[in-house]
Amino acid sequence: MKTSRFFFYIAVIIILNLIPLKAFAYLYGDPNKEAVAEAYKEMKEKLNEQPPNFAAAKEIFGTIKEEIDMHMGPEPSKAVLAAIEAKDRQAVIKDMEKILVLNIARRLDNIEANFDQYDTSKRLLAKAFATYEALSPIIQGKDPALDKQLRTEFDKALQSLGNPGLFGVGEKKSDINAFKKSKETILTVLQQQFGLKSLEVGHFSDSATEKPDEVKKKEWTDLSKSKNWIPLIIIVAIIIGTALIYVRRRKRA
Repeated sequence: MKTSRFFFYIAVIIILNLIPLKAFAYLYGDPNKEAVAEAYKEMKEKLNEQPPNFAAAKEIFGTIKEEIDMHMGPEPSKAVLAAIEAKDRQAVIKDMEKILVLNIARRLDNIEANFDQYDTSKRLLAKAFATYEALSPIIQGKDPALDKQLRTEFDKALQSLGNPGLFGVGEKKSDINAFKKSKETILTVLQQQFGLKSLEVGHFSDSATEKPDEVKKKEWTDLSKSKNWIPLIIIVAIIIGTALIYVRRRKRA
């Protein structure tokens, strides 16, 4: 019995160390907050100081660089860091705004790819909207009606997800075509407003050379993709199986 208990504890320790911390952060993180958007706001605040605090902005950017590189390739980070080194305040802000637009596109793409997963889709849409909230003052300053339109489209996108209800009560069917329509409107407006030639990964600037497929290989920790749940499901199954074996042996003893 002592031996089985020992192996049970060892198995749990090993498994917990194998699960990426980002997976837990994704599952339990605040869906109404987006790390990249929060970093953008903090960086902008530092860059608005007199004189602009580029050192602090660089430090803040360092907290999200890994995530950006993982999902968007190295080009965006290179552009931001180069602008910081050149002490070009406007370039840093503009590049960060483009990153936010790409982040919204990534979230909406993941929703479309996993549209039948209501909880995940709703959480991703909340993060996409949280990202838009950081860009909203810029849109509103140019055209308040356009900002209102985009907010309406985000709301339509939310409605398009439907609702599985509870035991069938309050169930509302989803509408992927309605979602695609709202998604297209949102991304078209943002692409035009922030001057992105493309919303595809690897097209951040004219000098971007990394292919989208090369970046997608890095997205193994993105739990919005159903295939990335498989390792976690296997891990949970192993924990449960080990626990059951331990309990049965203990009862026999």
